[in-house]
Amino acid sequence: MRILLAEDDSVLADGLTRSLRQSGYAIDCVKNGQDADTALSTQEFDLLILDLGLPKMSGLEVLRRLRARASLLPVLILTAADSVEQRVEGLDLGADDYMAKPFALSELEARVRALTRRGAGGGAAVVRHGPLVYDQVGRSAYINDQMLDLSARELGLLEVLLARTGRLVSKEQLVDHLCEWGEEVSNNAIEVYVHRLRKKIEVGGVRIATVRGLGYCLEKFSEASAAAAAAAAANDARIAATAADK
Repeated sequence: MRILLAEDDSVLADGLTRSLRQSGYAIDCVKNGQDADTALSTQEFDLLILDLGLPKMSGLEVLRRLRARASLLPVLILTAADSVEQRVEGLDLGADDYMAKPFALSELEARVRALTRRGAGGGAAVVRHGPLVYDQVGRSAYINDQMLDLSARELGLLEVLLARTGRLVSKEQLVDHLCEWGEEVSNNAIEVYVHRLRKKIEVGGVRIATVRGLGYCLEKFSEASAAAAAAAAANDARIAATAADK
């Protein structure tokens, strides 16, 4: 998930950025309303965390312009504890939630998880794809009830592919969702992430197809492919056992 954080307090912005990155989110941070409005007009995000007291353009004006463009992007506003009127105005303008400063990082992260699920179309917190189960709240994945050891990038890649099961996802779209501004990520790096994820999930018959020159597609689950994967895994195990006996 890619988040835009609009916050002019450098200490708070750095703390939020570090915390959310550790949770596997891609974070872009801007320090004034003008830059926030430009970013929202030209880039795609999954969530906006918006401080209302921004310089150059107020957070309320950023929100007003965002909704005027008919954007449904989830917005979490940050306000001073005593600014009740601003909170009310922000909610009236289309914000989805708010938090009063100071706040606990654990609570903010919980609200971020709730809003990004809602922005992805609501639905259950657990996504099932054949033997693959993805917990959107805990950000963990399982194959046949065995937890997968996935990096933050691999989790982000899995989220994007699950949200578009059966549809093509281009490398450019993956870069947009997984990476932050100014971060140099090549198409070769995306190929490496896909390769690593593929090795971890295909043991259960979950397949990521490569459409050469275009991108990737998480194929709709097939019992036949699952059986073939299980048979191949069993065969590999027999070969390894035979080699060990020799």
